[in-house]
Amino acid sequence: MATHVCGTLRQERIGTDSKYEQEGKVQFVIDAVYAIAHALHNMQRDLCPDVTGICPDMDLAGGKKLLKYIRSVTFNGSAGTSVTFNRNGDAPGRYDLFQYQMNNNSSPGYKNIGQWTETLQLNIEDMQWPNGQTEIPSSVCSLPCRTGERKKTVKGMPCCWHCEPCDGYQYQYDETSCKLCSYSMRPDPNRTACQPIPIVKLEWHSPWAVIPVFLAMLGIIATIFVMATFVRYNDTPIVRASGRELSYVLLTGIFLCYVITFLMIAKPDVAVCSFRRIFLGLGMCISYAALLTKTNRIYRIFKDGKKSVTAPRLISPTSQLAITSSLISAQLLGVFVWFGVDPPNAVVDYDEQKTINSEQARGVLKCDITDLQMICSLGYSILLMVTCTVYAIKTRGVPENFNEAKPIGFTMYTTCIVWLAFIPIFFGTAQSAEKLYVQTTTLCISMNLSASVALGMLYMPKVYVIIFHPELNVQKRKRSFKAVVTAASLTTRLSHKTCDRPNGEAKTELCENNDPNSPAAKKKYVSYNNIVI
Repeated sequence: MATHVCGTLRQERIGTDSKYEQEGKVQFVIDAVYAIAHALHNMQRDLCPDVTGICPDMDLAGGKKLLKYIRSVTFNGSAGTSVTFNRNGDAPGRYDLFQYQMNNNSSPGYKNIGQWTETLQLNIEDMQWPNGQTEIPSSVCSLPCRTGERKKTVKGMPCCWHCEPCDGYQYQYDETSCKLCSYSMRPDPNRTACQPIPIVKLEWHSPWAVIPVFLAMLGIIATIFVMATFVRYNDTPIVRASGRELSYVLLTGIFLCYVITFLMIAKPDVAVCSFRRIFLGLGMCISYAALLTKTNRIYRIFKDGKKSVTAPRLISPTSQLAITSSLISAQLLGVFVWFGVDPPNAVVDYDEQKTINSEQARGVLKCDITDLQMICSLGYSILLMVTCTVYAIKTRGVPENFNEAKPIGFTMYTTCIVWLAFIPIFFGTAQSAEKLYVQTTTLCISMNLSASVALGMLYMPKVYVIIFHPELNVQKRKRSFKAVVTAASLTTRLSHKTCDRPNGEAKTELCENNDPNSPAAKKKYVSYNNIVI
């Protein structure tokens, strides 16, 4: 190459040792020229095999035919690489791949890590990633969604999406949608299908059941023991004075109050649900019907005794049993009407423990008894209990040894406290996830405590005397009805004048001829313990 520098002509040589740098696109110009030259050469050889130079056939060939020859040429280009064209007329791509790298050994810059010549060739070991990562980062618009997630397409970018999990009680129906499981189903752990919701009930080994069952067993043993003692000593004065007929009825009611615990914990089915309806309020009804009959009898005796010496009606054992039976019949009649209107059945309640987290959802196997129906079933017994408490208050002034008036009063006061505590607990847990367990346990314990209070206050003192102090279980001198009422009335009047006696003492004075104002009555003090009225 000749160049003119400062008016002189110099000859310069271009080589590896010179400072000349060729522009990067020159090789493509050179290869293009060679491609046309090779194409013309091949055309001349095909169209003019016996002629040197251009023949008439080449003049008439046209550009399209020349393009065909250009696309079919193959030769080594100026860079030493093969020059060829694909069916679209494009030269194959050849690219050097560089990565900008920063390291401590050299200044930051681009480093050749591979090339593209028909196929990709990468030197993975020469590549460098931020934060010292060794894995190649994903270079995609959106990653595939995981199991249980649906694709939500990005607006304006149909090939990109966001992954949204199927939450709640939904499962993945297909790649782009979730569907809700049916009422009794929940999604499986992968949320690809639905599975049945587990069904639970109150188990015998549950802590919620152990305590009421233990109390019920103790109560049943104690009730059987008291009943056996009364039967064994059926003709002794203490047993007769307590009203044998109603005592056995009351013990039966107490026994049923304990037995209901086992029905409330047993696995619900049609038979168990039927027995629950019958015995849920029957035990309490029998107990408080007997106590109400007793307190009403005492109240009528001492109320009418102040007006007349004639005994009131319906105070005989047979009459008392008839009254008690009629009160119990009302409870049974209501239960049978309930059976006819709504036959008993066991159901699975999926709403009670259907939590936000589907994994914790449970179906509760229970009898189809609502809270309102349960309270209505107990309502009649509670009415008897309240009425009995009212009569217990009215007879609180009766001498303590007259037919258990005061023990019955203490029993009813304590029972009312137990049930007043039961009501807020029962309804306060109506929305709780542990509703089945809390309400069942509370109901069973309340009934066990009510039965235990009656058993302890009304029967245990008598059993204690019968077994450990038989000398006190002897017949006292019998009194007529008039003498009994006179003694009670006189005692009541004298009790209000205690402050007029020395040291606050007051004594009840009774006479043989039932005249409290006779001289003989003032000379004789008698006991009215265990008088049967």
